[in-house]
Amino acid sequence: MPARRPIPLPFRHAALAAMLALAGCAADPAQPPTARADTIVRLSDDEVKGLDPQKVSDVSSLRVAADQFEGLMRYSGDGGAEPGLAEAAPDCRALVCTLRLRAGLRFSDGEPIDATAFARGFARLNDPATASPTAKLFAAIAAVEAPDARTVVVRLRRPMPALAHLLAHPAMAALPLHRITAAGDGWTAERPLVTSGAYRLRTWRLGDRLELERNPRWHGGAAPTPLIRWQPSEDKLAGLRRFRAGEADTVADIPQTRLAWAQQALPGAVHVAPYAGTYYFAFNTRRPPFDDVRVRRALSMAVDREWLARRLLATGEAPATGLLPPALGGTNPDPLGHDPAMVRRLLAEAGYGPDRPLRFTIRFNNSGDHRRVAVALAAMWAKYGVEADMLNSEAQLHFAALRRGDFDLARSGWIADLPSAENFLAVHAGDAGAINYSGFHDAEYDRLLARGLEGDAAALAAAERRLSDQAPILLLYFYVSRTLVATSVGGWQDNVMNIHPSRLLFRKR
Repeated sequence: MPARRPIPLPFRHAALAAMLALAGCAADPAQPPTARADTIVRLSDDEVKGLDPQKVSDVSSLRVAADQFEGLMRYSGDGGAEPGLAEAAPDCRALVCTLRLRAGLRFSDGEPIDATAFARGFARLNDPATASPTAKLFAAIAAVEAPDARTVVVRLRRPMPALAHLLAHPAMAALPLHRITAAGDGWTAERPLVTSGAYRLRTWRLGDRLELERNPRWHGGAAPTPLIRWQPSEDKLAGLRRFRAGEADTVADIPQTRLAWAQQALPGAVHVAPYAGTYYFAFNTRRPPFDDVRVRRALSMAVDREWLARRLLATGEAPATGLLPPALGGTNPDPLGHDPAMVRRLLAEAGYGPDRPLRFTIRFNNSGDHRRVAVALAAMWAKYGVEADMLNSEAQLHFAALRRGDFDLARSGWIADLPSAENFLAVHAGDAGAINYSGFHDAEYDRLLARGLEGDAAALAAAERRLSDQAPILLLYFYVSRTLVATSVGGWQDNVMNIHPSRLLFRKR
């Protein structure tokens, strides 16, 4: 495990080093990225965690999965959902939705795709042996049936306004069950990978690159770009350098400290847009000191979110005191407020003060941005006698620790799977499993959420207020997407879901 690290040198030293590093290998800013007519290179925030769409939940893995596996519906360029393997959107009457498959569908290996792929795929998704981290996302679906080869019937437990997006999720895509049965879990090691979408995997070198080639049997014909190369770039500054040097065509995130520079030096390449995501840290409510709601409330009330979002980050983020982003209709409730006197009172009531300072460790994954936020939080809390150490690790170790509950306070957040309030709120339900990193279990919250899932919008809003009041998570700000797209690439549309399917991207002539 990584050792605890002290608070870093002043920000100005880090910023100077970053500027020197960037200048040292920068190309002529007037030069566009080197055009590769047959390839688009895309940098993701992190390494892909797996190739089975039903066994991953991180954004990087799901973006790659969506390039390869198509469902009844699929993501559109504007972040919405459109018919994929189905001829049209679901025809829903009461709680029964019917979809008709396109004719002549085949997997990349030539095997037919019929309605049973979805019925069997849904059963596999919900099989405990699959251990899918996203299975609960589909709790509104009671059953998926295949009355004939081209008809899929989806039976719902309750109304689901976001059903089209749910059916576009890669975990509900047509998976090559004939290969999964034959190869067990080894099917993801096959090259080329058998897929149902526009692309299929031909090469994956861990930590280096993942290359996708056109699926010759995709129903949509040949995708505009023959090859898509996904490459991990956890170091955002390195990603910016690679883009400027012409080694990448899209970059998932620009360092916050370099946004203004990029907007000036890379005209037309910088895209900033509202994003359906919320940045927060999770308190471990399973053990002291954060099993005490007074401590959680005190630390939450001590944070100056306005300064954090508007001054420290200063790239369009909005301070968050509620979970649901404004991009999805959130009202940003603030039941706790910012009250220094109450912070001291709550800490004293919980037994902390000059003779017994509150001590804990802030855990975050490798990123200069996460470190800046963690250092700022520690400085805000130090005024109240709170002592916070730093612990950072690479992303895979970080999130494994969160799933195990091995942390005090840890960097987390939520990016929308679906454009709906319940997608954010259900993560914190008592029965949410490993994705409920804080271990929060509150009967009143669960009761309000259950009513909300039955269609009571007021109950959903009340659940969000309850979550803010009980503070199992330290809400900080709402994301914006900050991406780089080469001016030689077409087909990119900014959208609140920050979804950009590779099948729509092409090299401009």
